[in-house]
Amino acid sequence: MRKAGVLALIGRHADAVPELVRALEVLPATSSVEWQARTRIWLGYLQLCLGHLDVAEREVLRAKEMLRGSEASMLRLTAIENLAEIAVAGGNLARGLQLFGDALAEYAQVGAVPRFVVVDLLAATYLSAGLVADAADLLDKFVGTPLPVVEQAELHLRQSSTLLAAGDLSRAHDIAIRSAEMFQKQGRTWFERRARLVAAASGHDDPDQVISLARALDAESAREAPMALTLAGRLSRPQDRLALWTRAASYRTHPNALVRAAAWHAQSLAHEEQHHRGGVLRAAAAGLDAIDEHRRLIGSSELRALATTHGRDLTTIALRHAATDPRTLLRWSERTRATALAQPPATSDAATIPASLAALRDNGRRLAEARAEGEPTDALERERLRLERAVRSESHTLSATTAEQQKPPTVEEIVAAVGDGCLVELVDVDGTVHVLVTHAGRVRRKVAGSTEEIAALLGPTQMLLRRASRGRATDMSALGGQLQEAILGDAVRLIADGPVVLAPTARLHGLAWPLLPVLGDRPFSVVPSAGQWLRARATPRPAATRRRTVLVSGPGLATGGAEVPLLAASHPDATLLAGRDAALERVLDQLDGADLVHLAAHGNFRADSPLFSALDLADGPLTVHDLERVRRAPYRVVLSACESGVLAPVGAEELLGLAAALFSLGTAGLVSSVAEVNDTATADLMVELHASLASGADPATALHRARRQAADDPVAAGTAAAFLALGV
Repeated sequence: MRKAGVLALIGRHADAVPELVRALEVLPATSSVEWQARTRIWLGYLQLCLGHLDVAEREVLRAKEMLRGSEASMLRLTAIENLAEIAVAGGNLARGLQLFGDALAEYAQVGAVPRFVVVDLLAATYLSAGLVADAADLLDKFVGTPLPVVEQAELHLRQSSTLLAAGDLSRAHDIAIRSAEMFQKQGRTWFERRARLVAAASGHDDPDQVISLARALDAESAREAPMALTLAGRLSRPQDRLALWTRAASYRTHPNALVRAAAWHAQSLAHEEQHHRGGVLRAAAAGLDAIDEHRRLIGSSELRALATTHGRDLTTIALRHAATDPRTLLRWSERTRATALAQPPATSDAATIPASLAALRDNGRRLAEARAEGEPTDALERERLRLERAVRSESHTLSATTAEQQKPPTVEEIVAAVGDGCLVELVDVDGTVHVLVTHAGRVRRKVAGSTEEIAALLGPTQMLLRRASRGRATDMSALGGQLQEAILGDAVRLIADGPVVLAPTARLHGLAWPLLPVLGDRPFSVVPSAGQWLRARATPRPAATRRRTVLVSGPGLATGGAEVPLLAASHPDATLLAGRDAALERVLDQLDGADLVHLAAHGNFRADSPLFSALDLADGPLTVHDLERVRRAPYRVVLSACESGVLAPVGAEELLGLAAALFSLGTAGLVSSVAEVNDTATADLMVELHASLASGADPATALHRARRQAADDPVAAGTAAAFLALGV
């Protein structure tokens, strides 16, 4: 058994298996349950490395059962850790993270420090889930600490993989080379190959060496083989490229969905090399289907959105080949954007608030009080970070509540729904914005500016809106013209008179769109995708006899929530929650199934962790995690806080934030801001908005009327420009 362990350590997995089988033939005679279990755990690990996941799980489960009631707690922990690794290898991230959490909890219970191998595996799982910053934070704790030389090499390998995922190519390459040299000295060829693959993916490597490495990984049928062969194909001579990509594509039936997706990407490159456009698009579709399968098991909104990162290369090549035909480009744009919003979030128990979430809200209340009174907050800030980590970790272990996947709409469905209206969808194709205009049965395309050119205008836009929010008169007309030219270009001439539905790229979702002259004096709504717009249109409004209006006024507003009493007067049947009544559980209870909800509360958008974006209530912040516990989404919501509609672009054209959470729950329409807003001007704007809503106008029309009323006052106009109607 020890010999097999040494063989495993140096990566000779196939040679180690017979040694363990022979050990198991002898061990029963010794009546040592622990040694039998230890041997089966090793055997499970080796079968995992060889890609035999079912056999691996069976052996480790047998070992775990043998240890039931045993005092060998550390050995039982090893079994749990191996089961976690097997779950992740099989694509079940939620299950893997849950098992790793169980193992770490047991370490804490027995007062032991987790072994480095556990941290290494957990970091690898974070990388699979797209949680690059979490992996880096986990590994940073071991940098500079004394580790056995074997584990030092493994730490460097995982560090380099993390830096590669974060886009720090130079450091990733240097650390990967250091790791590879250490593995070479240790005679650990299996590990050395993986370190050299990271170095190759980071650039600066000799093409012939990369090709040789790819073929070696292919010879052992490694999960990394499709990636290595694809990279080798990019670096090889044209006459050799197709063979390497075709070989990478042979992994299309691999049990791991992400490996299959990588193989389909190679297949799409092979078709591209042969100028076979149809083959490229079919291969890309199959690869994205594999990623959908991977995502289908995930309950966490964050992990579902991040999972699309694995499809970024597939999306890029598909859009490139779809761009020549407007209808094909529209179909592919809808296939690859805001897909996570089509699946409702999972919660552990919608009726009971998790203890960590309740503690986080209490911490938020105490933090606000301490800041208001000028007291030290360092300890509370540390506690907040700890609680946020706990809440995120718990959410990551949730499995999906349904295996059904919402299919994107067909182009025919979109065209029919638009009718005589106008849908403008923006698509980023290789760094250039393509504008698709759907109207009166036609889909037409124009090419606008570059994403770099547009990005350079976003900072000045936010600066001007910030000036307006602080009461300084600002002329935004010149900047609005620049934005329109860069984003829409000649497509402006295709936009029909009347209301518009705008589906921007994820990066542009939070732009103050009213600044564009073509949109400034017409009703328009912003949606993440045409598919989300169709779902919003199909959402039934509560029956007239069951329609409830809810008005909420949070603490600390400069105007004291001045619009809320006025709105209450015009909605005598509304439920009013103000002062202490504006507490989270009461607010969530009233949100459930309401027709119209107005939330006047300070907002805080968290770019670093969008699901902790929050609205301040009497007893602490209402976060996205809280919103996801609502059983029935409110039909329409007005969020009057600063930045309440800001969404973080993540993955491949996905969005996270307060508005995204409401959309995924089933809310049909929202009005919210994408920048800082002036409190006094906001109060006036909200009164005008609600007067129009009460007359039967939809949010886009109501907001348009309110903007017109504010047009003569530069500060009011700037505030109105920061608000968008989302959905219907």
